[in-house]
Amino acid sequence: MTGEIRTDYDCESTGLPAEHWAEAVFKIGDEELVIEISVEKDVIVAIGVGQDAAWKGTLKGFKQFLRGESK
Repeated sequence: MTGEIRTDYDCESTGLPAEHWAEAVFKIGDEELVIEISVEKDVIVAIGVGQDAAWKGTLKGFKQFLRGESK
């Protein structure tokens, strides 16, 4: 697995290697938005903002969540 990040300042970092997991942290004022990808048996996606708002599940479940199909 590899990761990349791009910004509106034309900054780009590509080919960041990871074997099992990767995490991106964005600091927005006093808040942190954290996106984590884990690749084991299934691909697991976790997204959190602060300590009290988070979602975690499979890649398939994340796609359903984005389409408004989560249960």
